[in-house]
Amino acid sequence: MRIGILGTGNMAEALGGQWARAGHEILVGGRTAAGADALAARIGAHAGSLRDAARFGDAALLALPYDAVLDVLAGVGALPGDPVLIDCTNAIGPGLVLTTGHGPGAARTIAAATGARVVKAFNHVTPAVWARTPPVFADGRLTVPLCGDDEQALALVATLVKDLGCVPLVVGPLGRADLLEAATAFLIGLWHAGQDPRTLLPPPAALAG
Repeated sequence: MRIGILGTGNMAEALGGQWARAGHEILVGGRTAAGADALAARIGAHAGSLRDAARFGDAALLALPYDAVLDVLAGVGALPGDPVLIDCTNAIGPGLVLTTGHGPGAARTIAAATGARVVKAFNHVTPAVWARTPPVFADGRLTVPLCGDDEQALALVATLVKDLGCVPLVVGPLGRADLLEAATAFLIGLWHAGQDPRTLLPPPAALAG
């Protein structure tokens, strides 16, 4: 699969590196040629501009700060074909408040601005988790929630999840991404406070009565 990576930060390196090792062809696009060249060399990928990455292949990962995404995509221009954009952003500002407010969440805003097939994925844990080979813990393989409106796009991203050694779980249409984004902000707050979110959840069997 051909995957463009927009961005050269930790998320770009963790996911792009895993997919390159899985045999996918990766093109890293950065704000500077030096940044893109350096990351591409580290993970075994091609380097180019943000425009190159957005137009490279089967899917493009938006590994950018959310506040920069819309401006970057506007600068890229109309995307050819029927692109799949993977949104791993978190629109979280000071105080761990969603910067999207009460309006549409990040994924829905990106979809409305681009007309692309957007899949929300990979936003719920840190790059350090995605860099693990594989992200497997004592409880087993990590489950990755996916939100999207297009079955083909969801299947494509599910394949990329499996290539990490994780389990894909479609949790609903793109409208549900608003809930996933809010839940992630809540979890980040708990992690920053040194709390374990798993202690909030009893075993599923206990919920039956």
